[in-house]
Amino acid sequence: MTTMPAHDEYGSHEPVLPGPVDHSNAELPIELPVRLQMYRMQQEIRLFSKRAHDLFLQGLVNGTSHLSAGQEAVAAGFAAAMRPDDWTFATYRGHAHTLARGVGMGPIMAELLGRANGLLGGKGGSMHLTSVEHGMMGSYAIIGAHLCVANGAAWTSQVKGTGQVAVAFFGDGTTNIGAFHEALNFAKVWNLPTVFVCENNLYMEYTPIAQATAVPNPAADRAAAYGLESMIVDGNDADAVLVAARDALARARDGGGPSLIEAQTYRHGGHSRADPGTYRPDEEVQAWLERDPIPMYHQRLLQLGVDESELARIVTETTEQVDLATQEAVAGTMPAPESVLQDVWADGSSTWRN
Repeated sequence: MTTMPAHDEYGSHEPVLPGPVDHSNAELPIELPVRLQMYRMQQEIRLFSKRAHDLFLQGLVNGTSHLSAGQEAVAAGFAAAMRPDDWTFATYRGHAHTLARGVGMGPIMAELLGRANGLLGGKGGSMHLTSVEHGMMGSYAIIGAHLCVANGAAWTSQVKGTGQVAVAFFGDGTTNIGAFHEALNFAKVWNLPTVFVCENNLYMEYTPIAQATAVPNPAADRAAAYGLESMIVDGNDADAVLVAARDALARARDGGGPSLIEAQTYRHGGHSRADPGTYRPDEEVQAWLERDPIPMYHQRLLQLGVDESELARIVTETTEQVDLATQEAVAGTMPAPESVLQDVWADGSSTWRN
């Protein structure tokens, strides 16, 4: 879909422009209710992220936050393909995946605000969203660490024969971390039901991935080294993501082992709320904004015969959800001081390990 740029010196690079929309994806054998579900998911993620941004600017979100505006199709496509008992492992940009796995907006918003009624009692904050009951096994701030943890979960599925699949999402910068290569090798050697998904948004924090990587496609071009197929998918097209996800998940469940998928996408904002993203070429930003996954998917649904009023209803309902979640979060109390001693191992000995 994209061609990675050449570069001459650090901080200078050519724009990376998206390819055209693949209109033939409208003909993919995807049930209309599933498409509407993915449209709702994308709207939920986008509108939630916008509200989180607003609350951050109001000083209600402590610390920073890493939002996913522009990348919604990846989370929506995979969540629609996964079983309820599958596992999601995400990065600190995990809000989208947490929402997509069915966690309520209220607890997530309250967690961002550090309130006692938050998903983790206000102790995890924006970067560590977790809900085991929804298969959301954590958002990890240590780059690449969760890929190895995902393999551990996949191993339990293999041993117990449960058919569960571990899906690990990570950014393009992770592909240059040792844990990425170790996890891929381990998963292939042990034939684990792990699906690795690189959300390649072209930038590893402030640096273009092309300036720090020897191959054009940071994930897909490394696949062959571990006996895996090179797979690139349009990460701005929920239908394309869903099809790739279904294939990879089915292969894993059937004992076919791991997969590595590179989903090419683009974040609309900077790396975090502290980053204005001015290092990106204006031409590139504008081109990707025109390739926004939500308006594109909106038009596809209209093309498939969905009435505009139905799509408007989804947006209205989602906006009401976000408003209610905001009210719940703002009304929440701050965690009691004694809660700092809860959910913490009392000693560091081996006792709790046995």
